[in-house]
Amino acid sequence: MPRKKKTEAFKVGRDASSGRFIPVREAERRKKTAVVETIRKKR
Repeated sequence: MPRKKKTEAFKVGRDASSGRFIPVREAERRKKTAVVETIRKKR
């Protein structure tokens, strides 16, 4: 049976003006001044 490839990815929140990391829930709440980024791990 072939193994399934599992993409390792996680989301991080980032403040758009300063670039600092913030919690994802906070970034989703502040849509104008924050972004949620998806980071993929390299294998």
